[in-house]
Amino acid sequence: MSTGMVSDSTLNLAQKALDGLSLRRDVISQNIANVDTPGYQAQQVNFETALQSAINSSGTLPMTTTNDRHETGLQSEKTNMLEIGLRKGGSTRADGNNVNIDQELEQMTETGVSYQALTTAITKKLSLLKAIAER
Repeated sequence: MSTGMVSDSTLNLAQKALDGLSLRRDVISQNIANVDTPGYQAQQVNFETALQSAINSSGTLPMTTTNDRHETGLQSEKTNMLEIGLRKGGSTRADGNNVNIDQELEQMTETGVSYQALTTAITKKLSLLKAIAER
């Protein structure tokens, strides 16, 4: 959650999405770095499903508590949206590695485009809030 003067559920959601996209970029980079490592299994990050579930269940993201004395709000269960798991499907080479460099590069491009689009949307929203505040 934002601790600044402006607390906005859209910005909080965007922050979680940027965190997920950032982690996805790091995992894809790790997959690419291990393309020739025998036995390496490609990993993936899927945060969109958990993010959508959290939004659908209450209309807002669940709060995270960092201290036992914090109030839990309406929803007390934690949702870990940033989980890394093994990629399912694909083919495994004779050396046990299943990294497909073409797939990794495609996902890296998609992740970069999504990140750029989200940062552009955030910038526009913050510009709008600034313009409203200056009136």
